[in-house]
Amino acid sequence: MKLNKLKIILLSFALVSTTSCLNELNTEPEYLLTLDQLLQSQPNAANGLLAKVYASLSMSSAKGPGEADITGDDKGETVFLRGIINLEDFTADGMKNRWGDNGLDQLTTTTKWTSDNKFFRYLFDRVYYTVPQANALIEAFGKANINNKEQYIGELRFIRAFAYFYMIDCFGKGVIVTEKDLANPTPKEQASRIELFKYVESELLAIEPTIASKTEYGHVNKATVQMLLSRLYLNAQVYTGTARWNDAATYAKKVIDEGGYTLDTNFVRMFSADNNTSPEIIFPLIADPIGTQSYGNSTYIINGSTGGAPSTLNPALLGIKGDGWGGHRASKAWYGLFGNSLTDYSGGSASALAATQDQRGKLFWQTGHEYEMTDYKTWADGYPSTKFRNLRTSGSSETTDFSGSDFPVFRLSEAYLTYAECAIRGASTANLGQALIYMNELRGKRTASQINTGNLTLDFILAERAREFNLEGQRRTDLIRFDKFTGGSYLWPWKGGVKDGTAISSNYNVFPIPNTALSSNPNLTQNPGY
Repeated sequence: MKLNKLKIILLSFALVSTTSCLNELNTEPEYLLTLDQLLQSQPNAANGLLAKVYASLSMSSAKGPGEADITGDDKGETVFLRGIINLEDFTADGMKNRWGDNGLDQLTTTTKWTSDNKFFRYLFDRVYYTVPQANALIEAFGKANINNKEQYIGELRFIRAFAYFYMIDCFGKGVIVTEKDLANPTPKEQASRIELFKYVESELLAIEPTIASKTEYGHVNKATVQMLLSRLYLNAQVYTGTARWNDAATYAKKVIDEGGYTLDTNFVRMFSADNNTSPEIIFPLIADPIGTQSYGNSTYIINGSTGGAPSTLNPALLGIKGDGWGGHRASKAWYGLFGNSLTDYSGGSASALAATQDQRGKLFWQTGHEYEMTDYKTWADGYPSTKFRNLRTSGSSETTDFSGSDFPVFRLSEAYLTYAECAIRGASTANLGQALIYMNELRGKRTASQINTGNLTLDFILAERAREFNLEGQRRTDLIRFDKFTGGSYLWPWKGGVKDGTAISSNYNVFPIPNTALSSNPNLTQNPGY
């Protein structure tokens, strides 16, 4: 059990849900006690309140997995992290889901996206649930006489910026609400993608000098802030029209040189129930099978990848009790990368995958499954990923209903790959010689073959990011940055709803604004093409 890593204190004065927080998109949370009264009477409550906001990223509700902070048909579907996996991984090339329920088919086939799709609404609503919670505590902590005030406020500002990052990335617009808007019932004006970008950038730059370099596991530290800045700058050309490769490389290098993290020699450890011992994870979302039960953290990934006849992948093999859900499988666009090619899956095969020495390529379940995904709704087509598991690194476990494997939001390998990509793209703050050293160090830790300067291309980086980060909520963003997501220059199984893939229109580079949000705030406008 890993509950001691980040105590989720379910206080009797717990926050009362504001349903979806969509009525004004800046709704003030309600409390049984005012925050001022609470902090005055119980100064030690600050850490528990902060933990509640962290929990909003990976739990449906601090009240338990059967409750939800936002409105949803299935409470487990409403979790922030589950939304990131659905929208970032199942819409991309590496992972497909076969359930198809109420809009999931739209995601897994990148077709017929509509503003009524509940999965778009869940992520949108989650942002505007988490942000007001952070706003209320920022205001309250600012007034209170509590220890560690500046650090707490910095962590809350990071969580708020992190939530807004997904508005930038997924929807391209939104509204900016801060602690100054808590008493204002007037719907805010729409903020453009550039305005959201500038706001998130300014928040992260403001807290970077003040936030602690070392914190308790599961809390935001300086390297966490620098990683989000690096990711923001890496995608700046998509978000703003202006490339920021120099800045992305600069912040990646800060993490590499100053963060105190090292690449893990055991790739499996970073996705196991004892991954809090990994030297590579910079910022995780905590999962505990008792204290932070959720159908939307790594439980969703593991349960969704197990069970389902005729597969022999029993959930118990990955440390989960009960029946698997039989839904998620990788496509050859992911496991084919471990075949004969360093750039695409054209040279891949089942035998090549079985023979790979790369640790990452060994994390697919082949028995009872077909290499080709002839039908994405047929469970046996495609290989389930065993990357995440509710097992200790040694393989031992106490099988539980919910996973205890934390979700790594930021890992050191991302800084390595960001630096290398920026070097290839011509950043003056990076160089190809150092990039090659980083890539061979990374591949060496994964027991993959070494590369030479000729291999160091953008195609290689895109493929290496798939080998490294698939199922970690980054793939759609990567494909868009490389201009591979829409159009027909890069096809993958079931892109556009066709077995071998077909071109999709450029409006799919952002998701539609949910109809519920448009109805709640007349200042919001729909994205083009929807």
